Amino acid sequence: MIEVKNIHKSFGDLEVLKGVNLEVKKGEIVAIIGKSGAGKTTLLQIIGTLDRPTKGQVLMDGTDVFEMKDRELAAFRNKHIGFIFQFHQLLPEFTALENVCIPAMIAREKESEYKPRAEKLLRELGLVERMEHKPNELSGGEKQRVAAARALMMAPDIILADEPTGSLDSQNKKELSDLLLKLRKEYGQTILLVTHDKELAGIADRTIEIIDGKISLP
Repeated sequence: MIEVKNIHKSFGDLEVLKGVNLEVKKGEIVAIIGKSGAGKTTLLQIIGTLDRPTKGQVLMDGTDVFEMKDRELAAFRNKHIGFIFQFHQLLPEFTALENVCIPAMIAREKESEYKPRAEKLLRELGLVERMEHKPNELSGGEKQRVAAARALMMAPDIILADEPTGSLDSQNKKELSDLLLKLRKEYGQTILLVTHDKELAGIADRTIEIIDGKISLP
């Protein structure tokens, strides 16, 4: 499903990733842990094609994604990869429903096709009465569920979550953990988590640790 081969990433003279290799199977949940500055988020951004490596390859179903040109890569990312961020990254001027619709709007789908799909996702995530509310009218847990619905909008193969419980209280952390397990069960997504949360990492099929830009071998 995902093959990360000898990934290096430097910012000027600072080498953040130093030859990372990783394979993730279809339908697997993998947690990536490590201290701040170890390179976790940088690796996730490269796997998510939000950033390009200095050296190395990321293959998805055998396709080297960084051989694509920028426009092709953006279309690939929109269709195949969903993102859940720590601070939700919802557009404040848009309603919950409109935020969920954004990936389909970017893909230039017809409103008659994407709006019912977005409404269905929000209903399934218990937000039927919050669809027309803007982010500042939602709780932290509700915002994260909206972000999860947006990540699912294009039925992506992969969900990448960067510290998704970082801004949540204990109850909402538990709800998000349950939600991620439900997504894998019902939609079959492959899920990569970057987290400091031991309980969240506990739902993963396996956990890898990054130390000083390298994967620590057991």
